[in-house]
Amino acid sequence: MTTAVSLIDKRQEEARIEKGLAFLYEHPQWFEAIFRELDRRGVAFQKIFVPDFFYNVGADSRGFSVLFNRMSPSANSRGVGSGIFHTLAYLEHLELLGKRVVNGSRAFRFEVSKAAQHSLLRSLGLRYIPSRVIHRAEQAIPAAEGLRYPIIVKANIGGSGKGITRFNTPQELRAAVQAGQIDLGYDSIALVQEYVPARGGHINRVETLAGKYLYGIKVYTSGETFDLCPADICQTARGESLKTSATNQSSVGGACVLEAAKVGLKVEGFTPPAEAIEAVERIVQAAGIDVGGVEYMVDDRDGEIYYYDVNALSNFVADAPRVIGFNPLENLADYLQAEVLRAR
Repeated sequence: MTTAVSLIDKRQEEARIEKGLAFLYEHPQWFEAIFRELDRRGVAFQKIFVPDFFYNVGADSRGFSVLFNRMSPSANSRGVGSGIFHTLAYLEHLELLGKRVVNGSRAFRFEVSKAAQHSLLRSLGLRYIPSRVIHRAEQAIPAAEGLRYPIIVKANIGGSGKGITRFNTPQELRAAVQAGQIDLGYDSIALVQEYVPARGGHINRVETLAGKYLYGIKVYTSGETFDLCPADICQTARGESLKTSATNQSSVGGACVLEAAKVGLKVEGFTPPAEAIEAVERIVQAAGIDVGGVEYMVDDRDGEIYYYDVNALSNFVADAPRVIGFNPLENLADYLQAEVLRAR
């Protein structure tokens, strides 16, 4: 005979299991699409909004078995950079408790350090953009010696191209240093790199899930902008506007997911060469990235592939079914549901 107490216990256990997934995030819009997909499936989940969040070291986690880390390295540009290192501490806290963290502390450490990303690429024997790592603005001048101009100075903690400046000559760089115009970013570390002219006028981004290839896109750019967040791109390679949901439409034709200023960027789906797919899978697996992307380009000067950006925070391309032929959010939702089942 089933007692009232056992029924209560059963319902409490079911409620606990249903809330097995949690999202840790900072950007108020980027993840609405995956939230909607999980809602459509009837999958319950928690939302932990980083700007409002703190945790108790002496308490257990908040009733979830899997945390999906969606914290952005560009949070400082929205006034919540303090959440970056707070997030890192929280991820390490959960891992010490034995909790499953998707894109955990190892992945996030690479996400928030362009310098560490390039060291990783070197350790894997992959081509990377010649780089120097500095921590004082005046170091940019001697660090650039031996590099081919144009060069760029790139903040160590960036995201979506934030904190990147191009200098065409040594004189331009020196003038910027003297004028105090070098941005070292949130952690006062920056990379001085050669500017690579991309063959075909595009960079390539390869998205992965569970450490394996998911899809590839080409992002066409003039080279005058470095803000290349694939979720925000406005047109297909044929110049067609990308559709968005009503909640995320911009005021300029509803073309961009987040920022109308990116009108003019174009994107197309493609299958990267086997060499690039194999390299990208090695990168994300070595970095501990469960869900992420890697960017590379072909240097127009020598025809070689150079890997340059490792992302643990991937926003899937807008209007994905039309651009790449399927909806990767469905794959992501399948993966997250499987991780919750595995964590039980």
